[in-house]
Amino acid sequence: MPDTGRRGHPALAELERGLAQHAADGLARARRVVESPQGSRIRIAERTLLAFASNDYLGLANAPAIVEAVREGAARFGVGAGASHLIVGHAAPHEALEDELAAFVAPCANARAVTFSSGYLANLAILGALATRGDVVFADRLNHASLTDAAVLSRAKLNRYAHGDLPALERALRTVTGRQRFIVTDAVFSMDGDIAPLPELLDIAEREDAWLVLDDAHGFGVTGGGRGTLAHFGLRSERVVYMATLGKAAGVAGAFVAAHPTVIETLVQKARSYIYTTAAPPLLAVALRTALRSIRDDTHRRAHLEELIAAFRSAASDLPWRLLPSSTPIQPLVIGGALEAVAVSDALQVRGILVPAIRPPTVPTGTARLRISLSASHSLADVAELTHALGDVATSLQ
Repeated sequence: MPDTGRRGHPALAELERGLAQHAADGLARARRVVESPQGSRIRIAERTLLAFASNDYLGLANAPAIVEAVREGAARFGVGAGASHLIVGHAAPHEALEDELAAFVAPCANARAVTFSSGYLANLAILGALATRGDVVFADRLNHASLTDAAVLSRAKLNRYAHGDLPALERALRTVTGRQRFIVTDAVFSMDGDIAPLPELLDIAEREDAWLVLDDAHGFGVTGGGRGTLAHFGLRSERVVYMATLGKAAGVAGAFVAAHPTVIETLVQKARSYIYTTAAPPLLAVALRTALRSIRDDTHRRAHLEELIAAFRSAASDLPWRLLPSSTPIQPLVIGGALEAVAVSDALQVRGILVPAIRPPTVPTGTARLRISLSASHSLADVAELTHALGDVATSLQ
């Protein structure tokens, strides 16, 4: 048998050198094995930690009513969809959920919705089905990676503008020609927590005859009375293609796109990430219909979350690190270097608190940070414990 060891495999050695350098730069990541449901406290390696790391903003991921809905959905529809939506995988709960989501978000009159197994697949579907060679995508530079990948895979020309720089966007729209133009942006930016200037962006889209594609993964369920960032600003338009995920504030899994019926039918007929993917289990749609009712009716969850955000920002104002402006559950504390951010995160974990360090390439070099995620499952006492520990860590690292 021929020698297949390391000396005979220089490509493997090259990968190993790359991983070693990645670790030396403070960029290596490791998966944490969670031994408990999501909540304000989670169990990792047989240790319970106060966690500010999840996107479960409304505390629904382990809500009893939603867990029970999963049981009922499994009993009625089984545990797998069995096929793609366009074969025999589109079950009655999928159809009902899509109708309810479209009516709840209502980005335009008579909107329809279509569900996906993840936000990544949904974003690939939008630009993959609507944009092509000869079109232009104008994208905020801090957009989620899935929007960037979707633009590249669409074969449209990608033009990125500096974060929130509307004059630069307008200049690009007037100078870069294309058959169809798409303004593409996060609605709530996942690492900074700020909200995109949607009224101004929609006005630009109207004046420049462009589509406005919104990724509201971190706004749906939280902003606009739960209806998302469009509702937060009171906006509706047939130019808007609205995407939101269902594994964050909704607490379950998946994503959806809501837009004009013609847009949605185009996705159903042409989006490869929809056509060639087995449908999500119907039991998840059953659970999501229960979650959607909670988002709509349990207003106390959002009220409590707003109280937590205000309390954290007030208490964190004395810390030596820069707290970015954010009115959302995403509270970024910029540390600077990747190794320094990891050191702060590790020091918190020693104190029983889990806050992940976010490093390049997820954020720009020199802006590594703690991404503090608040949830309605937290208490004011939890927030006080976090800010006290941050103060201790700041003193110990000086």
